[in-house]
Amino acid sequence: MKLYNSLTRKKEEFVPLRPGKVHMYVCGITAYDLCHVGHARSALVFDVLARYLRSTGLEVFFARNFTDVDDKIIQRANDDARDWREVAETYMHCFHEDMELLGVQQVSAEPKATEYIQEMQDLCEELIRQDKAYATPSGDVYFRVRAFPEYGKLSGRSLDELLAGARVAPGEEKNDPLDFALWKAAKPGEPFWESPWGKGRPGWHIECSAMSAPYLPLDIHGGGLDLIFPHHENEIAQSEGAGAQQMARFWVHNGFVQVNSEKMSKSLGNFATIRDILEQYLPETLRFFLLGKHYRSPMDFSFDSMDEAEKAQKRVYQTLAESHALLAGSSWTNTPFPAELAAEAKQLEAAFAQALEDDLNTASALGHVFSLVRLVRQVIEDKSLRFSEGARELFAACHRSAQSWHDILGLFGSDAGSFLQDLRARQLARKRIDVSAVEILLEKRAITRHNKDFAASDALRDKLLALGVEVRDSPEGQVWDIAL
Repeated sequence: MKLYNSLTRKKEEFVPLRPGKVHMYVCGITAYDLCHVGHARSALVFDVLARYLRSTGLEVFFARNFTDVDDKIIQRANDDARDWREVAETYMHCFHEDMELLGVQQVSAEPKATEYIQEMQDLCEELIRQDKAYATPSGDVYFRVRAFPEYGKLSGRSLDELLAGARVAPGEEKNDPLDFALWKAAKPGEPFWESPWGKGRPGWHIECSAMSAPYLPLDIHGGGLDLIFPHHENEIAQSEGAGAQQMARFWVHNGFVQVNSEKMSKSLGNFATIRDILEQYLPETLRFFLLGKHYRSPMDFSFDSMDEAEKAQKRVYQTLAESHALLAGSSWTNTPFPAELAAEAKQLEAAFAQALEDDLNTASALGHVFSLVRLVRQVIEDKSLRFSEGARELFAACHRSAQSWHDILGLFGSDAGSFLQDLRARQLARKRIDVSAVEILLEKRAITRHNKDFAASDALRDKLLALGVEVRDSPEGQVWDIAL
C-alpha cells in the first residue's frame, strides 16, 4: 500500500515498523459539544484505514484519545452551570452513540487526558531536566521551541515565519514568543492537579504526547488537516525532544468538510451536527457521502449532496436486491455469455482493491463499485442474458464483492429490502409526502387508465409529481416512488 505522508509530503510504501503489526494513534475530540460532520469525516477515514489494513492480514492496534479537560470544556461547564467532568462525560457518551450509528468500529484503546496527568508531569520534568522547557514563577511550564532544531519539519514553517506572527499575551512569562505551554497554572474556579510547580492543569499538546507514549514508535499518527500546526508539530517537539527517537513514521491528515468553500467549524457557526443530519438521513447515507471524496481533498457539505448520495445508494441496493432475487429463484440456461462482460467484472473487482492500495482512494474504489453495478444492471435488463449461467456467475461475484465493500468501507452490508424500506420512510418524512393522498390519486388514475382516458391519467400523473411522487406503469400495475 502507498500512503501519503504529511511529514515527507509524498506518497510512500507503507511497511509496518513491527512485522505484521501496526500501531496507529489518532487525535480524538475535545468533549465539550455534539460532534459535527467534520468530526464524522475524520472518524470514518481512520476507521476505513484500520479496516483496510486488517483486511490485508495486519494486526492493527488503534488508539484514539479523548481530551476531557480543556479551556472549551471549562467554558461550557461555566456557561451551563455544570461540573466540567459531567460536561466531558456527556459528550464522550454522545460521541460513542454517534459513532455506533455511523458504523465506526471500536478502537483498541481510548485514553482520556485526565487518566495521564502523572505521565504529563513526568514528561514536563524530563524536558525541564534537558533544558528544553522551563517553569515560570507563576507556575506555568513552557517548551523552548529553539531547543528543538527540527521544529517545523511537519508543517514546513520556519522559525522566522513563526516569529513574525508570534505574540506574547498579557500575563505570560515566556522567554521567547515562540514557546508554548506544557502546563498551565490554575486560575480561580478551574480544575487543577497538584504538581511540582503548584496547582495547575495540562496544556492541550502535552496530553497527546503522554497518551501516545505507550505505543511509540507509531506507524501512523492521524487527525484532521487543521492539527498539523500547532498541535502535531508540538507533539513531535515534546515527544522527540524528551527522547523518543521517532514519534511516528507516517503522519496522515484528512481534509476539511466545507460549507460554501469555508471550513465547517463551531467558531464559524456553519456546522451541522451528526444528529441534525441523522434526523433526515440514514446513517449509512452520511457514511457513503463522506467516503465519496478522497480523504485528503476538501469536500463541500450540502443537503442537496446528501440527496444525490441517497440516489446513488438506492441504485446499488436495488441492484443487489434484484440480483439476489434472481439468484434465489431462477433456472439457469446455457445461453452464451459475452466473455468481455465477465472479464470486465473480474477487472473491476481487482480495481477496487487497487484503488484502496493507492493512498486509500475511497472515491475511486466507489467508482469501481458503480461500474460493477452498471454491468450487473445491464445484464438484469437484458432478457437474452438475464437467466444465463454467465449471469448467475456475475450476480454471485457482485455479492462477493459487496461483502468486501461492507468489510472495508462499511457500506452496502445492510439487508437490501430493509434498507430500501428505511430509505423510503426517511424520504417520505423529509419531503412531507401525504401517503393517503397519494393512494387516493393512484386509485383514481387506475380507473382512468382502465377507461382508457389517458388525458385524465396524465393529469393525475402530474398531480402526483407535484406531491413529490413518480409513477411508472408496469405489467403488474402502477408502481410509485419518490421523485428525486
